[in-house]
Amino acid sequence: MQYCIVTTTTYSKEESIKITKEVLNKKLAACVQCSEIESSYFWEGKIEHNLEYKLDFKTSKEKAKKLIEFIKSIHSYKVPEIIVTPIIDGNIDYFKWIDESIK
Repeated sequence: MQYCIVTTTTYSKEESIKITKEVLNKKLAACVQCSEIESSYFWEGKIEHNLEYKLDFKTSKEKAKKLIEFIKSIHSYKVPEIIVTPIIDGNIDYFKWIDESIK
């Protein structure tokens, strides 16, 4: 099986917790890491600077599409960042744990 990290950002800690709990309950990811970040970006013709929460979901490539669609369905942003990064190598035991966690 192939593995990946799906990344999104949220505007609040509460939204990040809500998304995390629902994703884990649906077994779309084995692990979610949340980090507070400062983001700068163009939105509607101007530069924005905001505090956001970055979520990194560890999952299989097989579940990534379902995870993307689920995040889009519950996210408060009009155009949420959702990026998939393939994992090219790592700890085999960790990958086995991902498999077991998302069954």
